[in-house]
Amino acid sequence: MASYAYRAIAANGRASTGEVEASDRHEAILHIRRLGSLPIEITEVATTSDVVRAKQHFGGKARSAVTKTIAEISVLLDAGLPLDRAVALTIENIEHAPTRAEFVRLLKEIKSGQPLSRAMSASPELFPAMAQAMAEAGEANGALGTALARLARAMKQADDLRALVATAMIYPVILVVIAVAVILMMLLFVVPQFDALFSGAGEKLPYESRMVLAASHGLRAYGWYLLGALVGVVMLTRLWFRQPQVQAWRDAVILRIPQFGTLVQYIETARFSRTLGALIDGGVTLPAALAVAQRTIVNSVMAKAVGGVAVGVKEGSGLTAPLAATGVFPKLALGFLRTGEEISQLGMMLERLSDVLDADVKVRLQRIIGLLTPLMTIVLGATVAAIIAAIMSAILGFNDVAVS
Repeated sequence: MASYAYRAIAANGRASTGEVEASDRHEAILHIRRLGSLPIEITEVATTSDVVRAKQHFGGKARSAVTKTIAEISVLLDAGLPLDRAVALTIENIEHAPTRAEFVRLLKEIKSGQPLSRAMSASPELFPAMAQAMAEAGEANGALGTALARLARAMKQADDLRALVATAMIYPVILVVIAVAVILMMLLFVVPQFDALFSGAGEKLPYESRMVLAASHGLRAYGWYLLGALVGVVMLTRLWFRQPQVQAWRDAVILRIPQFGTLVQYIETARFSRTLGALIDGGVTLPAALAVAQRTIVNSVMAKAVGGVAVGVKEGSGLTAPLAATGVFPKLALGFLRTGEEISQLGMMLERLSDVLDADVKVRLQRIIGLLTPLMTIVLGATVAAIIAAIMSAILGFNDVAVS
């Protein structure tokens, strides 16, 4: 027996959470339904070995391999091959060993009579809730190949956006590392060369020179202690930010930062709209699609807003007006959603919205990096120049004293 944590919608429309004991995921779903609730999310309570396994398998290579394999399976299904044969053929093309092992397990469960969506649920680290929901919708309407094609396209777009953000941050990170390394080299190796010259000078040295020498002495004497303290502060800060109230405050502040807040807002909205559009086009009902798409939003403020909208949608309200009332989604997105509802093409408009937002994110990233790069270069140059100026000021001061 295993423990399964779940989120469900009760008969009165209220969301509920809990935990049940069952031999497998399917039995847990049946048990929740017998309680009179509709499960929208169910996950096995992870043991320590499960967590280690998830960390070992999950990563960029695994995501890329899964996306590629799902796309190949969809092509083979549309060509008329049965599911087990399509999966067996694609396994031979998987180069990433952990991902190949997961698809081998997937094939065994399919051959034993399990549907694809249920087999996927055993590996949520590789097959997220969106994949499971779309596979289940494709199985229900008899268009599994089409559903998997949509899923692969959505996963590819999400991977491209993630890669775009990561690539854009490479140069600023390298610049920061170089800046810190240069400053440390100046304080640890260059400034100490003048210790003998300035020893005993005391108050005769200019104030800025004394500050640079004190920083150099302190770094050499207490550098390891400072590093340990810095690591401790970082770890404590991470633990502090994991508290729900602190996380909500942090995410709210992020959304209010000029330029950067808008960028985060667009990235989250693009990911949300892409997932929601793919699920709706795949035949998933809007309330269930909202519940799944909400889990793709990292910012807790935006995720909470979508959660409140999802409850209203279950009670029969629309989508655009409640989202607009939250005030955390861009006006561009609301315009696309309103048009989609008016023409009854919400899925199509959501996919187009994600494409537009992706293009806008790329432009905004380039703009922010274009501003950060010269700013960081100026700060680096000014810091090094200030250290050199402090040393030269002390040397010139000694020359003045000697002449006089």
